[in-house]
Amino acid sequence: MLITHEGRSPSVHPTAYVAPNATLCGDVRVAADCRVLFGAVLTAEGGPVELGEGSIVMENAVLRGTRRDPLVLGRQVLVGPTSYLTGCRVEDEVFLATGGRVFNGARIGTRSEVRINGIVHLRTVLTADSTVPIGWVAVGDPARILPPEDHEGIWEVQKELDFPGYVFGLDRPGEGRSLMPAISERFGRRLGRHNDDHQI
Repeated sequence: MLITHEGRSPSVHPTAYVAPNATLCGDVRVAADCRVLFGAVLTAEGGPVELGEGSIVMENAVLRGTRRDPLVLGRQVLVGPTSYLTGCRVEDEVFLATGGRVFNGARIGTRSEVRINGIVHLRTVLTADSTVPIGWVAVGDPARILPPEDHEGIWEVQKELDFPGYVFGLDRPGEGRSLMPAISERFGRRLGRHNDDHQI
């Protein structure tokens, strides 16, 4: 399904394959010899999504570009099934295994691997040839690669990366208060721009 969003429409190279039940919404650019498989969603939420030549997006993956951080895949990148990438830059020949998560402002260097259920956190930079082991978390610049049970180590770096401020433009609330009312209102308003979308 190809959808026009905010006046921009997807562009798919004639040699690429996009499955009939994949969704491409807005300023999405699919280069030569790419493959976008069943159930994948590529959506430009104010910023483009670009797939480099020969890249593959597997079943039910979600790739989202943002106004602050476009989503850019280099050449011959594999994005595994059920992976979620938002507002990140992935260089050439990167392997992102099943269930990987890559967040806003992250950069992944050439030939790196993020293995099953690995996480590359907000504004994190992985240098070329890095590996995030199965289920581990990369956080910071330069990245620290930590096991998921090391919550204190992860939080030590993550807190300074300011997820609510960077992604939603909100201050972290005080003890006993929730960000969710403000996030729901602000993010909901942004997503409401899809009301004017139309299928091509």
